[in-house]
Amino acid sequence: MTAPGAMAAPASALERLRAYVGRNEREVAVAFFAGGFVFDIVTVGRIDSWVTIGQQSLYLAAVTAVLLHMLFEQGTPAPELAGQPRLRHWYYEYRSAAIHFALGALMNLYAIFFFKSSSLLVSFGFLAFLVVLVVANESRRFKALGLHFKFALLGLCYLSFAAIVVPIAVGKIGLGVFLLSMLAGVMPLSGVAWWVRRRGPALFPQVRRQVLLPLGAVLLAFLAAYLLRVIPPAPLSIPFIGVYHAVERTEEGYRLAHERPWWRFWHNGDQVFRAQPGDRVVVFFRIFSPARFADRVRMRWYWEPGGRGWLLQDSIPIDIVGGREQGFRGYGFKANYQPGRWKVQVETEDGREIGRVYFTLESVAEAPRMLQTDVE
Repeated sequence: MTAPGAMAAPASALERLRAYVGRNEREVAVAFFAGGFVFDIVTVGRIDSWVTIGQQSLYLAAVTAVLLHMLFEQGTPAPELAGQPRLRHWYYEYRSAAIHFALGALMNLYAIFFFKSSSLLVSFGFLAFLVVLVVANESRRFKALGLHFKFALLGLCYLSFAAIVVPIAVGKIGLGVFLLSMLAGVMPLSGVAWWVRRRGPALFPQVRRQVLLPLGAVLLAFLAAYLLRVIPPAPLSIPFIGVYHAVERTEEGYRLAHERPWWRFWHNGDQVFRAQPGDRVVVFFRIFSPARFADRVRMRWYWEPGGRGWLLQDSIPIDIVGGREQGFRGYGFKANYQPGRWKVQVETEDGREIGRVYFTLESVAEAPRMLQTDVE
């Protein structure tokens, strides 16, 4: 009891911080999520880094082990923790939080990798789905759902991991490689189910309902998304693409000639292309692919003749070789063209878009001009 007239001790900074977080839990969670997502976009390492791949493997193995332990404990009395080691207390107190942290970190990473691997317009639905799951993973309602939802999320992480790592190991992408990655992605949880069926047949119906059925649903969704071409073509990505009057390869790099005015700083080269007689339109790009990666992409040129939709004008195959930190540098050009709106898409051989650039072409009379030069 506080003595009459006594003043309450001032709250410490830590106590005030806890009180603020308690009053604004949702806003703080959203702010931390958004900040963490932006931070990860800037700081995440190469998609083919063995350190990054090893970290994902560790998270997947740890989440699998803890979820299986929770699955096997269902229907049994709560363990008696009195007199048990502190580590055991911590395990039971924080294991759910640790699962959501690891799953959130994995989905955040896959959302970033897929985000970098395609045009947002093409894969918006798939990326939005991943981001919604990342946000939902932080919500109280999601944390209260049963184990089958958590195993579905784990299955999604396994399939995303395989969809990235298998093409890195094989050195190319395509339908066959994707199907191989899906087979690799379902093997860990399928292997666990097989082991349970052999060692404890009585538990198998539970494992089939809470592990295999969610995994199968996620697998079907992945296959449908691939057939609809909304899964980005990771591990490929295009960090730069632009339109130029000329490209010259030199010892210091590629010299890119353009006449872009200074105030169009958001454009890459001449996205308003003023074509004089004899000009060629050159589209230059950098495409990142992992080391020892060798495949082919296509540069497709489209023209829009005023309200009739995009018409394919040309398709140029380009062989790429991976490993360079800044990305493989390539370009294509077009000498026969018409004025109007254009776009150039860089796609995989199976038609999945990696990147695009739009530009408007205007025919002008021949006149003196001063071209500027960038070096890539």
